[in-house]
Amino acid sequence: MSSSVSSSPTFNSIATILETDFRVERSAISPATALSDLGLDSLALMEFVFAVEDAFHLRIPEDRLDPREAGITLQRLCEVIDAESASGAAAPAAASAQSIQPAEATA
Repeated sequence: MSSSVSSSPTFNSIATILETDFRVERSAISPATALSDLGLDSLALMEFVFAVEDAFHLRIPEDRLDPREAGITLQRLCEVIDAESASGAAAPAAASAQSIQPAEATA
């Protein structure tokens, strides 16, 4: 499974962010790499998560992935991003429908 993750567009985007923005050596980046093993301090780790969220245009709820938890791997991050992206595709339509209903009710 990790070989499919390491060639996924999600993983490649994350790896690029780590390499370019956080200067993590490519040899240190694999699906099995724990976030805590990237050599990032706590502030840089949070900045990394924000950069990933911005790159994928989503927000990762802490109940789905808390980067401060020990043992969270890049593979797990990819899985959460892919799941959030898939579930988020229907969310904008539902959110706009919900925001229209209260306006119609008051009109």
